Amino acid sequence: MFPPRPTELLHLLLKSEIAAGDFAIDATAGNGHDTAFLAHIVGETGKVLAIDIQAQAIESTSARLESEGLRDRVKLHHGCHADLANLVGGKSPSVIIFNLGYLPGGDHGMITHRENTLKALDAASEILVPGGVLAVICYPGHNGGAEEAAAVEAFIATLAAHRTARYGMLATEKPAPFLLLSRKSG
Repeated sequence: MFPPRPTELLHLLLKSEIAAGDFAIDATAGNGHDTAFLAHIVGETGKVLAIDIQAQAIESTSARLESEGLRDRVKLHHGCHADLANLVGGKSPSVIIFNLGYLPGGDHGMITHRENTLKALDAASEILVPGGVLAVICYPGHNGGAEEAAAVEAFIATLAAHRTARYGMLATEKPAPFLLLSRKSG
């Protein structure tokens, strides 16, 4: 599909940013697509931490990882991404992905919330290795999504130690998802 969806673009761009043996975080595991992508790239010597507040998401991600033979590379955490700083055990990730909104195929009323996401992004910007990548896909088209997307974009714009780009569609019927891709200086 051209132009690529934000998730496809993200995966394409991150392939050259992650190396075997890296530590990476999927801060919103969802159905496990980003988690599995990260687990493939970090290889047998790397590790991925995947977080989600919904048990259904953790179960779905675990099943995907099992089916792809990747389960041993990933630590799953059932909880809020706002607790990100407490979950890394002093390790610094090379990549952190946030795919905001709601769980596809799940309860669309259960969404990520601005306050938790901003707390998680603040922690992410601190624990990311110098030269590491912070990626956030925002979905402004659902209830609460526009407010969260605007807050996330405003927050990331304040990160003096980061260079950030915004990728997204123009002239759509409803607000289109967009990708914020940010590299930490260093």
